[in-house]
Amino acid sequence: MADEAHPRDEGPGNGVVPTLPELVALRQAVAGRRPAMRGRFGVSGHALSPLRGRGMEYAESREYVAGDDARHIDWRLTARTGRAHTKLFQAERERLSLIVADTAPTLYFGTRVRFKSVQAARAGAVAAWAAVRDGDRIAALRGSRREAPIAPAAGPRGALRVLDALTRWYAHAPDDDAGLGVALDHAQRLLRPGSRLVVLADPQSVAALPAQRWPALAHHHEVIVLLLTDPLETAPPKASLPFEDESHRVDVDLSVAAQRQAWRNEFVRPLDAALAQLPARGVRVQALSTEAESGAWLPLLGRNPPLVA
Repeated sequence: MADEAHPRDEGPGNGVVPTLPELVALRQAVAGRRPAMRGRFGVSGHALSPLRGRGMEYAESREYVAGDDARHIDWRLTARTGRAHTKLFQAERERLSLIVADTAPTLYFGTRVRFKSVQAARAGAVAAWAAVRDGDRIAALRGSRREAPIAPAAGPRGALRVLDALTRWYAHAPDDDAGLGVALDHAQRLLRPGSRLVVLADPQSVAALPAQRWPALAHHHEVIVLLLTDPLETAPPKASLPFEDESHRVDVDLSVAAQRQAWRNEFVRPLDAALAQLPARGVRVQALSTEAESGAWLPLLGRNPPLVA
């Protein structure tokens, strides 16, 4: 039985490229967990909200509390009881879970257990299977100006289409990656109020975005950002590290204070900034190391639903 807090990883894979069988096997990572809270009418993932927006329907009324929108006062119930009541709304029955895959070249690297790109694919697979469990339609996209998003579809069939895309996207760095900002632009055209958005990203990709991208998304949707990291990036040794590609080799001497500070500015500072700043903008965020359980972030699901206006 998989541990509820840290589901056991399953399935084959060499850690360098993701395989469809290993992503399919990750369904077991969510099988033993309870689904997100369900609303009165069986809508998965969200508590009732006093704010109404597109894609919302009336659920019930409760007593008015300070801060509720006066436009949604239930005047009939207020007159009948003598106490102010406000109407509650909830998202339409079939929510959209959208997975946004960052395909920046910095993800195709790893020193412990698996590449960051493989961990991204696996975390995305966990998100897809969680969507199946919660009865959502599932879609996925990346920052490409040529490739269309994976269209929303429900059930295992919808999940498998997303898993196939994750396998392709994270097998090697695409030559048409246009950045996480473009991916979020595409996402905004697909999302409807009350949707769940799971972003798989390198911390440097998040750091490149303006801070104001996140509050509007988090106000209307459940937004989770998973930051892919490698232990070498966050805790490098005090030693000289050789890096090479097909054309040249570079030695980085991390025993030198200036080099260590430059390393920290490049890898650690973007991660720390995202972990500190995104929660203040309504985004749930977690760092996911290449050596971590791919489903370790599942407890983020279902906390404090977004406001939908």
